[in-house]
Amino acid sequence: MSTALVIKSTSNERIKYLKSLNQKKYRQENEQFIVENFKTIYDSRIIDSGLDEIFVTVEFVEKNKDKFEELIKDLKIEEYFLISEAVNETFSSLENPSGICALYNFKKNQINFDDIIIYLNKINDPGNLGTILRSALAFDIKNIVLDENCVDIYNPKTINSAKDSIFKLNISIDDKDRIILHEIKNRMKIYSTRLENSDGIETLKKQDKFCLVFGNEASGIDRDIYELSDGFIKINMTSDIESINVAMSASIIFHYIYNKY
Repeated sequence: MSTALVIKSTSNERIKYLKSLNQKKYRQENEQFIVENFKTIYDSRIIDSGLDEIFVTVEFVEKNKDKFEELIKDLKIEEYFLISEAVNETFSSLENPSGICALYNFKKNQINFDDIIIYLNKINDPGNLGTILRSALAFDIKNIVLDENCVDIYNPKTINSAKDSIFKLNISIDDKDRIILHEIKNRMKIYSTRLENSDGIETLKKQDKFCLVFGNEASGIDRDIYELSDGFIKINMTSDIESINVAMSASIIFHYIYNKY
């Protein structure tokens, strides 16, 4: 039987800590982040997600009694924190707080260099990043590298879009010297996406493994990555439109890769 520990004060140290994690620098400093989507939390119960603590309102427990009890049981949680809706509002990043918050430790899964790798360059919209991650998982692409100029993967908006894919993918962050990208270059071909002077995605049929780079919609892919690239690909489409959203492009190509194999 798990124990509910009651927190009544908004000045409680744990509550202040949760609030601090809405800022990237404190997430990075403590290597922890929060999730406020119950479905994401619930779905993470069957994998090694790095869950640390759970905070929940009385109203939420009453409304979701069976599923919450299943969550506690599956995660073997001995104690959780019971908070009021007023306390929840002080740290929630949501306009309408969900009534539940889970604290997680950063996951550190290693990239598999023997498989397809997706490299993301300057993807700065959290919704786009989250969608790319979710689409990658949907089409069985497990290795994702973000450069240091991408939006934070643990940004609440990214998590809201990515759902539980953040727990199921091998995700690494490359540094300014692109150490991971250079390691990738030594092991496989790199293909960058761009609209001009590029081959169709059927080029990928010739490769057993490769790295595929997606860049910022406005500024494209950085020149140093272009210089490392072995080829360039694009999605063939009607001339009625100039370009499509990077997350949409990624989803189309992921679907192609999934069916190719």
